[in-house]
Amino acid sequence: MSEQVISEAARRRTFAIISHPDAGKTTLTEKFLLYAGAITAGGAVKAHEGRRAATSDWMDMEQKRGISITSTALNFAYRDHELNLLDTPGHRDFSEDTYRVLAAVDAVVMVLDSAKGIEPQTLKLFEVCRSRHLPVITFLNKFDRPGMDPLELLDQIEEQIDLRPTPATWPVGTHGDLRGVVDRRSDVFTRYTRTARGAQIAPEEDVPAERAAAEEGAAWDQAAEQIELLTAMEADVDLPSFLAGESTPVFAGSALTNFGVRHLLDAVVDLAPAPTPRDDRNGKPRHLDEPCSAFVFKVQANMDRNHRDRIAFARICSGRFDRGMVMTCARTAKPFATKYASTVFGAERTTIDEAFPGDVVGLVNATGLNIGDSLYDENGAKVEFPSIPQFAPEVFATAHPVDTGKSKQFRKGLDQLDEEGVVQVLRDPDWGDASPVLAAVGQLQFDVFANRLDIEFNAPIELSSAPYQAIRLTDSTSADVLREKPGVRILSRQDGALVALFENKYALQRIEQNEPELVLDHIIAG
Repeated sequence: MSEQVISEAARRRTFAIISHPDAGKTTLTEKFLLYAGAITAGGAVKAHEGRRAATSDWMDMEQKRGISITSTALNFAYRDHELNLLDTPGHRDFSEDTYRVLAAVDAVVMVLDSAKGIEPQTLKLFEVCRSRHLPVITFLNKFDRPGMDPLELLDQIEEQIDLRPTPATWPVGTHGDLRGVVDRRSDVFTRYTRTARGAQIAPEEDVPAERAAAEEGAAWDQAAEQIELLTAMEADVDLPSFLAGESTPVFAGSALTNFGVRHLLDAVVDLAPAPTPRDDRNGKPRHLDEPCSAFVFKVQANMDRNHRDRIAFARICSGRFDRGMVMTCARTAKPFATKYASTVFGAERTTIDEAFPGDVVGLVNATGLNIGDSLYDENGAKVEFPSIPQFAPEVFATAHPVDTGKSKQFRKGLDQLDEEGVVQVLRDPDWGDASPVLAAVGQLQFDVFANRLDIEFNAPIELSSAPYQAIRLTDSTSADVLREKPGVRILSRQDGALVALFENKYALQRIEQNEPELVLDHIIAG
């Protein structure tokens, strides 16, 4: 058993794709599936009993707006490896969901729009990667369009992200006329041919450097000069510094036209690390061959509208997971049966019988499991992994059902979407659901909340902005004092923690200065 677990873990690659909105992240996700043979054409997943399935963007609102709102787990095979790809939202309003996903991966592919370079959301996401010590592979996307000079893009990466770029492939041709890429490690030029709308794998021709120089002319000469400069700067792929989070292998191409996708997917297998022992709350590593353990990083309801289900996404950290085994939730000390365990492919799922470290398992009908919960084999030693912190809310609103006859559905939706982390639902301990305050990182979270209450729970709501400018964690003693102050409201979170909402951030500053004995803690992700 121990040898099997170690062997299978070595075949796993669990990674996320992050980017600024519109940089091409979801397109790249789909093209990975195309090159791995998981789909037969861009935009179409292999049929399950004649049905077509969506890939990563399964929610109605995602398909209408053309953005990723929820994180999605995709499992597929490539080169005798099992890849677990976690697609993440690009919009900053959903950065908390991205943070949870990054707690479950071993490496990251960062997609940059070569016309725009480093953007604010890219910086925010990378800060999270750095806090998690995650190795980063960079893909310079959209070389099929006008854009920045690739050397300028490298300068941005080094100056703004403080990560040393080490190009593995380099573009030949100008923006809008990409001929192919040179693999600097082998000195082989790969020439591409466009396919209709990138629906099929781009035909590739590997050409020796000498022949490429004769056939590509000025485009080759320019690329050769740039490559010579990179070599002089010793900007070569270095595995130890990559794994240490000090350098980033860089690949160039166009996800839309499939240029450079194969090189990037190969890099995930060849460079990204396999699962390693994960530290528990006390800093003690849980070794891969110890009894099965996992932690929940995402909860999602109603992915299957026909069954109104609730699925918890869990990353396997150690041991062999067998469907039907009984695991214990460390938070509640209650057993959890895993009879309905699945791999997830967008909205589609397939029952699995076993999984190994690095795999992401969907636990269906996961009532009682919350984000951040640790699970362990009931026959093994207890383990509890570090919790996944919440982001401090920045916007607040109140919600009321349009139809008071839908109050029961409204309360059910509040509980469900709070557990999923779509928004934080803050309640007055005395009023309960009578006047809840919604707290979120960004306004778009409220739009998703209202949309899902309407569609999934048949409980349309009215949203009104709430006049709060700051939030702090507090305790019961301090709460009694704060309740007496104007412009302060004490509410409770789902986990029972008390929070103080302030209508004026300057009043908060005065209280902090004049009454330092009061507990007013920041909500910090870390």
